[in-house]
Amino acid sequence: ARREKFPILNMADENEPVDVEADVEMDVEEKSMENLDPQEALCLVLQKSMQHDGLARGLREVVKALDRKVAHLCVLSKSCDEPAYVKLVQALCKQHNIPLLSAPDSKALGEWCGLCKINEEGEAENVVGCSSAAVINWGEDSKAREVLMKTIKEQK
Repeated sequence: ARREKFPILNMADENEPVDVEADVEMDVEEKSMENLDPQEALCLVLQKSMQHDGLARGLREVVKALDRKVAHLCVLSKSCDEPAYVKLVQALCKQHNIPLLSAPDSKALGEWCGLCKINEEGEAENVVGCSSAAVINWGEDSKAREVLMKTIKEQK
């Protein structure tokens, strides 16, 4: 009796199965990619890199990545108050020709790098500050990466 009220249809019975979540994510990503500013592009690139396990977070990991010449991009927080750290990261980036971008503050960079918890509303909680980050693996090509590379070329 219950099946008559609510017939159960298998997706295999109809056409090929469709991954609904992937379609929704692509639509949202395509709409938001049209007018990206460099800060939003940086945020998206850092998140994509983190998803592909290609993000060095914190001074120690960043300095290792820069020294080994495996970093493609480095981000330094403007609120980093230790001048020796800033000079070290800037010098390594200049020495190895690695682009250096700046983030507005450590909390924002920490949130972009995933150093926080996301609550039910999708807002970041308990954000840990991050003084620097380096992209080791871009992940996959995206419009955000193109916008970021264009910004880097304009700075030079």
